[in-house]
Amino acid sequence: MEDEDEDEDEELDEGERRDGGPRAGTGGSDDLPPVPRPINWRTLSSDDAEHEWLDLNEWVNWLRHEFALPAQIVPPLWHRHPELVWELSALYTRWLGCYDPEQDAAGAISFMTDFAAARTRLREWVQIAGTRLDRDRPSRQTVWPGEDPIPASEETPITDRDEDFVDFVVEDVTRRAEAEAAFLRDEPLPV
Repeated sequence: MEDEDEDEDEELDEGERRDGGPRAGTGGSDDLPPVPRPINWRTLSSDDAEHEWLDLNEWVNWLRHEFALPAQIVPPLWHRHPELVWELSALYTRWLGCYDPEQDAAGAISFMTDFAAARTRLREWVQIAGTRLDRDRPSRQTVWPGEDPIPASEETPITDRDEDFVDFVVEDVTRRAEAEAAFLRDEPLPV
């Protein structure tokens, strides 16, 4: 009994639990980020982007199943619409923070409040984007006076969502890796 009391007085390293396993969300595992942090898609390296895409995709799949979200809120090709990526990323990092084991009891209800507001915004984004359960098109962009017109885009059928996601991530990671290599060679960045 006295040995147990001594163990309780020992300080634990960050990410360590008394039973020896890592605590979620504290960097004690290679599977989890050290702390919840915002995802800035504009500045991610190719390696970080691949990791973030896979984590976000897994979480979005869990979210849509757990809360029975229709395609009007989370469509299959959400990853092809930056407005949806930014919104879902923000919601994901909020969820990580609110459900962190170190969070107080109000974290869960705080997430649910933010989730309700995010569902409204997601529904608006999906409506503006024009993406649906079975077909997709790039989000329409408003052309300002003096800008070149943007060619109209066609809707395309969605035949295999997972294959499209993998192709999209490979393209994104490759583009980032090429930009990193060009930077290291001191070449102009690809547009």
